Amino acid sequence: MAQGIKTTETDAAVEDFLARVEPAERQADGRTVTALMARLSGEAPVLWGPSIIGFGRYHYRYDSEREGDMCRIGFSPRKAELVFYLAGLEDADFVPLGKYRRGKGCLYVKRLDQIDMAVLERLIVRSLAHMDSAYPR
Repeated sequence: MAQGIKTTETDAAVEDFLARVEPAERQADGRTVTALMARLSGEAPVLWGPSIIGFGRYHYRYDSEREGDMCRIGFSPRKAELVFYLAGLEDADFVPLGKYRRGKGCLYVKRLDQIDMAVLERLIVRSLAHMDSAYPR
């Protein structure tokens, strides 16, 4: 396996990590998303690297021969915004979500009260289905 991969599964307690998240609003949103992703994935939350709360795991291998393990879905409650790590989604899937921005493979949300939680739930379910198809267990 390639060396130097920073995002690896840890045994750190997710609740301890969430207790240190600033500001308090992001901490509360982080607990809400943790509960939502745990319910939808059927997986317990695990801290990946220093700041990603992930659910499930898969092994990837690129044509470049780089390979590793990563969570199937996850998010990071950063100070400025929540960052969601979801895969296999189309642009149209995001339209009814509310206030957000996107980057390569990431969804950025400042506050949960600015988005439609039912749409977020659908995005998570679609991402999980994509991961199950692309990386069968």
